[in-house]
Amino acid sequence: MEPLLIYKALSNETRSQIMLWLKNPEKFFDERPYLQQGLNFRSGVCVGEIQAKAGLAQSVISSYLLIMQKAGLLESERIGKWTYYRRNEKTIQEFSEYIKKEL
Repeated sequence: MEPLLIYKALSNETRSQIMLWLKNPEKFFDERPYLQQGLNFRSGVCVGEIQAKAGLAQSVISSYLLIMQKAGLLESERIGKWTYYRRNEKTIQEFSEYIKKEL
C-alpha cells in the first residue's frame, strides 16, 4: 500500500464519488441486467455504468479507474468484452489503519 497514491486518487471529487458508489452498488446501479447475464455486483460494476452515472467521457472515467486501480483501491475483472470494477477492501482497510496510526 502506497498512501500517497491513495491520497492522490481520492483527491478528485468524481473518483471519491466512484468509491462511494462501489461501496454499495445496489443503491446506485440497477443489478437486474447483471443478474440476467448470470452476474452480480460481486463481480463489480461495468465501466459503462460508472461512466453513465458520472456523466463524463468514457476515456476520462477509464483514466480515473486506472489511477484508482494503481493506487490499490480497485480491482478489475474482464468478463467477455466488458471490464468490471469493485473496491479492494483489503487495501481500504490497510489505509484506514494507516490513517488511525499515523495521523
